[in-house]
Amino acid sequence: MSTNIMTIAIAIACIVGFFLFFYFVPVGLWINALFNKVRVTIGELIGMRIRKVPPSLIVNSLITATKAGLKLTTSELETHYLAGGHVPSVIKALISADKANILLGFQQATAIDLAGRDVFEAVQISVNPKVITTPRVAAVAADGIQLIAVARVTVRANIQQLVGGAGEDTILARVGEGIVTSIGSAKTHKEVLENPDKISKLVLSRGLDAGTAFEILSIDIADVDVGKNIGADLQTDQAAADLKVAEAKAEERRAMAVAVEQEMKAKAQEARAKVIEAEAEIPKAMAEAFRQGNLGIMDYYKMDNIKADTEMRESISKPKSSGGKKKSGDK
Repeated sequence: MSTNIMTIAIAIACIVGFFLFFYFVPVGLWINALFNKVRVTIGELIGMRIRKVPPSLIVNSLITATKAGLKLTTSELETHYLAGGHVPSVIKALISADKANILLGFQQATAIDLAGRDVFEAVQISVNPKVITTPRVAAVAADGIQLIAVARVTVRANIQQLVGGAGEDTILARVGEGIVTSIGSAKTHKEVLENPDKISKLVLSRGLDAGTAFEILSIDIADVDVGKNIGADLQTDQAAADLKVAEAKAEERRAMAVAVEQEMKAKAQEARAKVIEAEAEIPKAMAEAFRQGNLGIMDYYKMDNIKADTEMRESISKPKSSGGKKKSGDK
């Protein structure tokens, strides 16, 4: 019984050891590399397993590069993988650049890849230029008419500027700025509508691709639409603002006039009060004159008659209203 258990244990150990051996020693992968004339030793494959680098990725990429005529080593590919790079993408980019006669070395390709850019896509854009469509850019000509333009920018990747060079957003921003400047410098919006190529020529001559990862090949104006009459709107707004200022000043003058009128009324009331106060002193003065013998009774009656006569003359001299009696002598 113990002999059978021992035999089963040995068999299981042999099977586990067999799988572990072929896991750490990928003999099939080594044979594949050998037939494809790629020098890879068993020790290198075991080292990849220990360093947790997939041997199949490295060996297959190395076989592809060797067949394409590139001279690379497993150490270079393994180093790039451990650094977080995309080995297959780099190999495809190097092969594409070599076939298209584009100068691209392994160190430069790995640097572009580690910088976060798709190096294979960059090579494709360098071979087949890419068209970037700008958003709708609004600008105002000198005559106050707004124009809305859309441009298509044809760019080609600049391999030498991919590391550290600005991207598509910078290209779009610079092209938009150039469109605004070009339209703003036009005397009338009709000039832009008649010759939209002036915009593209002016923008292209400004060297907008400096410091970017792209080379601008052409700028084509796809569409130009007429927008609002900004000049008229500004004049209307200015007129409305001037009207409000004038109304405010008129209201201020009216308030000042009302204040002056109220002040004059107050002064008239004050003067009338002084007159009434002065008139109130007359009876006192007359009484004092009677007591001192300076005024007699006849003098008083004479003064009263003069007062009554004056009132009668004033009433006769005043014109009657249209609804009153006719004056003497009227028919």
